Amino acid sequence: MKEQNLGNHTRVVPSYHLVTTPLALLLLIGSIVNLVKSYPEQWLQPALLVLASVVIVSCVLHSRMFALRAQDRAIRAEENLRHYVLTGKPLHPDTRMGQVIALRFASDQEFPVLAEKAIKEGLRNREIKKAIKQWKADYYRV
Repeated sequence: MKEQNLGNHTRVVPSYHLVTTPLALLLLIGSIVNLVKSYPEQWLQPALLVLASVVIVSCVLHSRMFALRAQDRAIRAEENLRHYVLTGKPLHPDTRMGQVIALRFASDQEFPVLAEKAIKEGLRNREIKKAIKQWKADYYRV
């Protein structure tokens, strides 16, 4: 596996990001166009197709959001434990989820200092990632 860094740490799953999501949106758009064209003569079947398309798009988006939320909870717990092990105290309660997600890439030597700096200066996740000198890869996030 290629070494992970700021430039390549994001992950695209082609079957989801480049096929499923665009096709679900295309289905929704096409079904709306079909409903508009067939209205008022025949509207029930096209309306049901729009409804089914909305359900499909909702399932596609929610499945992604639910998985990310579960991963976020696990990351917060892991990084809170790591901070406790390194410093003897938990992460500051004001640490935003985006900051925690960015901090997980910091080495153990950089982590406590960056965590404190993130709170004091209100750093955004991108700024935290740029400040990391020794990148700790995370190959498991989807």
